[in-house]
Amino acid sequence: MEKKVAQPKTLRVRIQKMGGFLSAMVMPNIGVFIAWGLLAAFFIPTGWTPNEHLNELVGPILTYLLPILIGYVGGYNVYGKRGGAIGALSTMGVVIGADITMLIGGMIMGPIGALIIKKVDSLFKGKVKPGLEMLVDNFSLGIVGFIIAILGFLIVEPIFGVILAFLSAGVNWLTDRNLIPLTSIFVQPAQVLFLNNAINHGIMVPLGLQQVADTGKSILFLVEANGGTWTGLLLAFAFFGKGISKKSAPASTLIMFLGGIGEVAFPYALIKPVTILGPMLGNMASLAIAQLFNGGTVGAVSPGSFLALLMMTPKGAFVVNITCYVVATLVSFLVVAFFLKLDKTPEEAVSLDTVQSTTSVDSVLYTAPFTATGTKIERVIIACDAGMGSSAMGASMLRSKAKKANLHEVTVENVSVDNIPNDVDLIITSENLEERVKSLFPDKSVPILTIKNFLNNEEYDQFIQFIKESYD
Repeated sequence: MEKKVAQPKTLRVRIQKMGGFLSAMVMPNIGVFIAWGLLAAFFIPTGWTPNEHLNELVGPILTYLLPILIGYVGGYNVYGKRGGAIGALSTMGVVIGADITMLIGGMIMGPIGALIIKKVDSLFKGKVKPGLEMLVDNFSLGIVGFIIAILGFLIVEPIFGVILAFLSAGVNWLTDRNLIPLTSIFVQPAQVLFLNNAINHGIMVPLGLQQVADTGKSILFLVEANGGTWTGLLLAFAFFGKGISKKSAPASTLIMFLGGIGEVAFPYALIKPVTILGPMLGNMASLAIAQLFNGGTVGAVSPGSFLALLMMTPKGAFVVNITCYVVATLVSFLVVAFFLKLDKTPEEAVSLDTVQSTTSVDSVLYTAPFTATGTKIERVIIACDAGMGSSAMGASMLRSKAKKANLHEVTVENVSVDNIPNDVDLIITSENLEERVKSLFPDKSVPILTIKNFLNNEEYDQFIQFIKESYD
């Protein structure tokens, strides 16, 4: 095996890792966020069925449960159950007494508490007499948690309060000057580069929830999650694209509209980078309408499907929110269609270009061929940023093809990039995440293949052929 060599991490990889870390805390709790959003949509004074008694659930869940769940999962991701326990306790220290929702507090204090108890446990490892392990474990966590909770309450919470108040003031400044639509200049390109989770989960969701607590809904949830921008792009490719992009676009459009999996749309923008202007202008128009007519949702629209948008829309905002989605789709469609119509590349050239840019198995292999070690490929991982959505869809498609090819010993799993196990024989990931995955395996011990379009059957056929050859 080659000696491990640390690879330099680019800024994009660092931001992707931060976004992945935030996603790993938020995504497992999205169902709880949705439940809270539904409670708010129905029972707050401006909801569908105002109920003073049931409305008492809304405040405590937002103030206490959501930040503590974030802190628990963040701690658990760092150090298992002990990390989760102290992560929840550490978060409680910054939640109590705070005037604003401390989601960011949970995102920071949970992992920090877990890292501290992990370090403390390492100091006692191998030094505790038999029979005293439980006593030491319980008291070490209790004492460390006692200290962190007090420090969080007395020192960290006031600091976070100032930071969040500053960020909220910045959002209010943008809102008062009708500048929210300009965020599209940064958000849509960031989505294509898989940096969207850092923006959405790190900034928009915490500040959006604070706005919901104050006003009953927030436009910030629509800054990154309006799927209409990408639905419009896909529709344009379905009508005016060429070659493989045109053939695969209709299925991608349906998945984007109903499932909200943006990763199926991003490759189309990468094929023709100028088309990113469509989603950018579509989102600008959508946010301008939402700001002008007081649109917004009561919770995070995740995934960014039309159905999720409807579920999170409060009473009185259905017309404006649906209009926002339609306008985003229409503007994006018209802009992208304009650029596609200007493209005079022959269909055959586009098809060839698409196939080649999708990177063949031979060109994306990151390590020495499997034949060098004689390893049979039995465990395949398909990884995306959050471990859901596109990777789940890709795993399902590859699993089906492996079954048809009688590769019954091959197992296919979908995970997030940060949770890729070491005992894996093959990793498949998006082109934009390739560099990040490589940084996890600097010794080139695992073959890493990239995929450009999760709906392109030809790519999966190449993967199956690659796997078959490991059995020859």
